[in-house]
Amino acid sequence: MSTVDVTTWSLEQTSPDDLRPVPPPPGDDLRIVRAEVASPELSRFLYTAVGGDIRWTDRLPWSYEQWRRAVDRPEVETWVAYDRGTPAGYVELEAQDEGAVEIVYFGLIPAFRGRRIGGHLLSYGIERAWDLAERHPDRTPTKRVWLHTCSKDGPHAMANYERRGFRLFDTTVEAEPEVANPGPWPGAFPQV
Repeated sequence: MSTVDVTTWSLEQTSPDDLRPVPPPPGDDLRIVRAEVASPELSRFLYTAVGGDIRWTDRLPWSYEQWRRAVDRPEVETWVAYDRGTPAGYVELEAQDEGAVEIVYFGLIPAFRGRRIGGHLLSYGIERAWDLAERHPDRTPTKRVWLHTCSKDGPHAMANYERRGFRLFDTTVEAEPEVANPGPWPGAFPQV
């Protein structure tokens, strides 16, 4: 099996003042709603629909029970962007120890990319990371919001993170098995 070098960048914000938000795109009926009922089906749909063309594969082999355990925890929040009632993308947050919140997943379904939704959805997700303790009073107030992005992600991901005020704190390069685009279902995208 052939391999490909994948660069992973770790970025962070250490103050809510780091955020440089983007307003919603004009003219769209865009709503961002928290999925308050943990749903493995919804989470898997969003994961495959957003990540299918950029080779998100780590969660693909998960069973229903693994998905349920991952999303049905009080420290996890899923925020879904809807464009005129249709899911357009999502942000998955995970509260961690010592006031850290990780943006575990973020992205748009391919049909919604390039419409200025991503900057606003990311801004909104970062705001929800910073105010997470207001919704969960048992949590330590957020002191740090962080994420990983990698060379497999979309071509505009890193620039979007930097424009929203994230700073690089670590870079790694690892060889990974080269895999075909899995798509939201087999055969959804041309093989590269």
